[in-house]
Amino acid sequence: MAKFATGKYARAISDRSGLEFPYTEMVREWNGSFVHVSEFEPKQPQLEPKPMNGDAISLRNIRPDREAPAVLGMIPENGFETYASGSRVINVSFPGHGLTNGTTYRFRGQPTTAPGTGTPPDPVTGVNGNSVFAFSNPQDFDGITGSNIAKAAGYAITTGLYVDDARNTSDYSVANFFHFTVDTDTATKGGVSGGGIGCSVGPITLSA
Repeated sequence: MAKFATGKYARAISDRSGLEFPYTEMVREWNGSFVHVSEFEPKQPQLEPKPMNGDAISLRNIRPDREAPAVLGMIPENGFETYASGSRVINVSFPGHGLTNGTTYRFRGQPTTAPGTGTPPDPVTGVNGNSVFAFSNPQDFDGITGSNIAKAAGYAITTGLYVDDARNTSDYSVANFFHFTVDTDTATKGGVSGGGIGCSVGPITLSA
């Protein structure tokens, strides 16, 4: 069987640089070029894609984030103000409220606790009742009843301050005020602030 010489003393010309190198130091690239070992260029990684394994950072038992529910926004003290005498329009001062124009929201008064239906407090023995969390109504003011403001169905609000029988649509007004039309009640004087402290505005139904 024919044999090739080892090339121990032979010289070779590189296909890349054209320089002379010892034959024993030459290698062949994937494209057939005969080059010196110092000039060798491996095949591009894109031409030899390696198999991909599963994502090593995935967790077997995951708990995805829940969707955050809508929350209450606290209205400043006496943030409600009647527009004019005989009017049902109520302006609300709430800096940076972030509410959506035309959306229905519910107003609530100060948080409180109320006796549960099972065991009211016993003043004789001093045993506490089964108290439950509840919201009181905003305080009455200028002919507007707090229970009417806090009705369960809520009110569709309009962003911006209501002045001169029209909506003020300036950026400042829309960002810091909104108004709604209360059912039934009308203002006695107009321009009167009220509602008390601890009032809030938020979704019709609260969820944990």
